[in-house]
Amino acid sequence: MAQGKKYELRVVDNGGEWTAEIVRKISNRKSKVTQHQAGFGSEAEARQWGEQTLASFQQQQAQRNERKAVQRTEREAQALRQAAKKQAEREAKAQDEDDEFDQ
Repeated sequence: MAQGKKYELRVVDNGGEWTAEIVRKISNRKSKVTQHQAGFGSEAEARQWGEQTLASFQQQQAQRNERKAVQRTEREAQALRQAAKKQAEREAKAQDEDDEFDQ
């Protein structure tokens, strides 16, 4: 599966006033404006704000993804420990029942 840019910067001219938008690509056909700022006097100002905000936004997303990955690994490890504990309890119970049956 090809990986494209998830977020991009779009600068729009609104009749002499510039707007910078950070756009998230949802699917091949759909996109959504995540952040926007209007009222810039020039395209350069809008682009500068957009590039700084986009870099900051992507850094925050990367940190969030790392935190979520750590939490996911901890949850999976906890689930494995619980499954192993339940399996050990089942085996111990089965062993006890076999011992009682043998007597």
